[in-house]
Amino acid sequence: KLGWKKSTTYTVLKRLCQRGYFQNQGGTVTSLLSRQEFRARQSEEFVEESFGGSLPAFLTAFARRKKLSREEIDQLQALIDESRR
Repeated sequence: KLGWKKSTTYTVLKRLCQRGYFQNQGGTVTSLLSRQEFRARQSEEFVEESFGGSLPAFLTAFARRKKLSREEIDQLQALIDESRR
């Protein structure tokens, strides 16, 4: 579907295995992460690469572009309160 050459596909799979996303056992490649775990890791890497690992810097940039609802603010506050315990 992607139109990749076989060598490109092998290279991408090898790198994903090295990063711990997949495993290759005898030519059978399987996922090591659930979809939720993958998204969490992807988000962490994005914040690390784009904001120097600073969650406050990411949230500041996000909140400047999108107005947070009262419910979203309450959810974030609950996360902060929980982290303090």
